[in-house]
Amino acid sequence: MGKYLYELSNLKHRYENGPVTLDIDSLKIAEGGVTGLVGPNGSGKSTLLKILAFLEPAAAGTVVFDGQAAAGRERELRRCVTYLLQDSYLLKRNIFENIAYGLRLRGETEGLKDRVYDAMARVGLAPEKFAERLWYRLSGGEVQRAALAARLALHPRALLLDEPTANVDEASAQLVKEAALSAWQE
Repeated sequence: MGKYLYELSNLKHRYENGPVTLDIDSLKIAEGGVTGLVGPNGSGKSTLLKILAFLEPAAAGTVVFDGQAAAGRERELRRCVTYLLQDSYLLKRNIFENIAYGLRLRGETEGLKDRVYDAMARVGLAPEKFAERLWYRLSGGEVQRAALAARLALHPRALLLDEPTANVDEASAQLVKEAALSAWQE
């Protein structure tokens, strides 16, 4: 087994002094692999993904990312990880600008057009057809694919997907799957 990208130990989570919603003694996620989370509704899958994306703090325990403790470095580590929500949304702008937004925020504008167009093509959104299209002119499956393209354009070390095909048509689900696998292979 190679090295671990994530190592969690004695992790506990609760929302606003409520009951424990997540209790993990130990979890290791290998770098360069694909890991799936399976469980019933309410079992903490989305909560765990938010913790892994450094968007939600754990109430207790340790999260190690790439061999170093994550505590105190969450803001820095968010640049290494992207998280795609189950129900994604887009900003009120065209699709090119939606996908370019994260790159611009990070100051990664060299080769911007190529990175955005590459990400669009990966998710089956032909740039010549979709780049200038406004956010409200997309179907639900196209919105999810554009949101995934925005994350792929960032070239993250960890791509966290929360039921990315739950509310999309079969063709979009297949394109999302292919894009995620393509990113993993790279």
